[in-house]
Amino acid sequence: MRERKDKIKSFLSKFFRNYELRDEDDIFAMGFVNSLLALQLVNFLQKEFSITIEDEDLDFENFRTLNDMDALLQRKLAPAEMQSATA
Repeated sequence: MRERKDKIKSFLSKFFRNYELRDEDDIFAMGFVNSLLALQLVNFLQKEFSITIEDEDLDFENFRTLNDMDALLQRKLAPAEMQSATA
C-alpha cells in the first residue's frame, strides 16, 4: 500500500515541486490539478499499475487524495491478486 502511494506521490511531485504532498491532501480543492493533469494522472495510474480505469471510475472521489487513489487501486487490483493467489 505504501509503495503504491509513494509511486503516485513521486509522479505528482513533478508538478507540485514546492509542496510536500500528504496522504490526505485534496489535490483538487488545493487547486493543484487542472484537466490536463487529471488526464495525465489517469494515464499514469493505468500504465504504472497495469489497470484499466473505466468510465464509472472517473469520479473526483477516486482521485482527490493519495488515500483515495490507493483505495481505487486496491479495488482494481484485488481481482488480479486473488486470481494469482489461487493459481
